[in-house]
Amino acid sequence: MVTSQPEGFLAFPSSGSGRGVLVLHPWWGLNDTIKSFCTRLAEQGYTAYAPDLYHGKLATTIPEAESLSQALDDAQALDDVNAAVDYLSEQCAQADQGLAVIGFSLGAYFALQISAGRPEYIRAVVLFYGTGPGDFAASRAAYLGHYAENDPYESEEYVHGLEDSLRAAGRLATFYHYPGTGHWFCEPDRVEAYNPAAASLAWERTWGFLNSLP
Repeated sequence: MVTSQPEGFLAFPSSGSGRGVLVLHPWWGLNDTIKSFCTRLAEQGYTAYAPDLYHGKLATTIPEAESLSQALDDAQALDDVNAAVDYLSEQCAQADQGLAVIGFSLGAYFALQISAGRPEYIRAVVLFYGTGPGDFAASRAAYLGHYAENDPYESEEYVHGLEDSLRAAGRLATFYHYPGTGHWFCEPDRVEAYNPAAASLAWERTWGFLNSLP
C-alpha cells in the first residue's frame, strides 16, 4: 500500500534514503527550527519527516502556543502521528529495522504514546524537555531524554517518574539533565532560553544514540 504524504516536512539524505527518524514538533508548531532539525538529520544520513499536527498554524509567543496546544484534539493528533509513521516507513531505507522518533516538548508526549502503541515500528525515542504518562510494557524502544535544570513546564517529579516507569518496563532509558538551562534550551529561535553549549552536547549525545542502534 502506498500512503499519501500527510501535511509535514520531509528531508532526504544525499544518498537518497536512510534510516527513518520521525520528528514531532513542540507547541509552537512545525516552524523553521524543526524543519532545520530535519535537514540536519538528513545531513547525517537519515530520512527525516515532521508531521504538521497544527495543519499550517504557527505560534511565536507563549500565549499563542498555549492557545494552539489547548485547542489540539489529542486523538486526531495521534492519528496524524500514526499516519506519519506509516508514510515514513515507506520512504526510508532499512524500514525493517524500525524508526526513531524525536519529540520536542508537546511532541515528546506523542513520541511516548506512539512508542507504546506502535512497538513494531518504533525502536528509539529521543525526548527534549517533555514527559507523559503511559504503559510501556509493550514497547521495544530504547529512550534518551534531555531535560533542563530549571523548567517550570516539567517538574523533576514527572521527569524522574517517567524514567522510573520506563525502567520498570524493562526499557533502556538514559536521561540527562543540563545545568543552568530552561525549557527550549535546544531551540535557537527561542533566544530567551537557547543555550548553545548545552544544545551542542545534547545533539552529540543524540547522534551517538541514533548511530548506536542495531
